[in-house]
Amino acid sequence: MSKVQRFEDLICWQEARALVKLVYTYSNKGAFTRDFDMKSQIRRASISIMSNITEGFGRGSQKDFKRFLEYSFTSANEVKSICYAAVDVNYWSEGEAKEIQDKSEHVKALTLGLIRHLNRNLSPHS
Repeated sequence: MSKVQRFEDLICWQEARALVKLVYTYSNKGAFTRDFDMKSQIRRASISIMSNITEGFGRGSQKDFKRFLEYSFTSANEVKSICYAAVDVNYWSEGEAKEIQDKSEHVKALTLGLIRHLNRNLSPHS
């Protein structure tokens, strides 16, 4: 495995980027496009996932990186939750929402894996 030198090398960031694209695609369909509040919220939450990975990567310590990965993880939960609302108000089918929720879960799993890796390598003075 090669050493990660840029945030773009992180699989969790790559998958978060794909999630953003998916969210933007589905939030530009049908009645969802007219619900500016929900559309803005899910888009901001999805962008927050990849942005927090990026910001944490650029911090000076593993401890800070882990903290920003945790923020990313919670934003992925937010995206998943908003999908339920989109189904409940008939903006998306359950299948459309599930596609985004599954991608969110995948990003969460990758992020959690990186958090665990950092926990194993986190020195008490990081």
